[in-house]
Amino acid sequence: MTAEEKDQYFRVALCSSLVLFGFDGEELKVLVYKKLNEPFKEALILPGKYILPHLSNDQAIHELLTEKIAYDEHQTYIEQLKAFTKVFRNPMGRVVNVAYYALVKLTPQLEERVESQGGFWFPYDRVPDLAFDHNEIIHYAKERVKRRVKRRPVGFNLLPEEFTIAQLQSLYEKALDRELDKRNFRKKIFNSNLIIETGNTTSPKQHRKVSKLYKFDEEKYEKLSLKGYDFLF
Repeated sequence: MTAEEKDQYFRVALCSSLVLFGFDGEELKVLVYKKLNEPFKEALILPGKYILPHLSNDQAIHELLTEKIAYDEHQTYIEQLKAFTKVFRNPMGRVVNVAYYALVKLTPQLEERVESQGGFWFPYDRVPDLAFDHNEIIHYAKERVKRRVKRRPVGFNLLPEEFTIAQLQSLYEKALDRELDKRNFRKKIFNSNLIIETGNTTSPKQHRKVSKLYKFDEEKYEKLSLKGYDFLF
């Protein structure tokens, strides 16, 4: 390979974008930011980073999560999606985007932290037009989440430590983008032996109806996370 050929081949930039899903107990949301410079200044984009030669994409995503949400590896589920490689996806030049998605519990503290950095949370099914091909990346991430919730108990990473059956069903409905039969959902959840009663209930001051609170059985959760299951509705 000549020096000229080498120069041509190595004119490709690498980046990673992150589709960060957060669940606040009612809504499943996606995090976006306003772009601060050209191209597409002021447009909304996914959080992301260009990758320096000494960094892997995984390292860059962990750095990004630490910066944006004070990342805790024990409370955040992360998975690589795929490389988005369209030649003209970025007007500055050829950029290959190795995208990821992550799942986090969306607490008031996290919402405040993100908003103080200029971030916006949009409902999962109402994300506006974004710059580059970021809507395509979100669509791909949504399809991945739909498959995961049918095969893995990923709700552990999105729900509070104690939750109601209604919150759990709402999460699945948002992720699958359709309503689920209440009786059938409860039957499948209880038959899985994945959740256990905590003995606590919701506060009557905050909820019109007092409901039992549940938590995940961590041992069963870990086993199902490894081997999977058919959680079809």
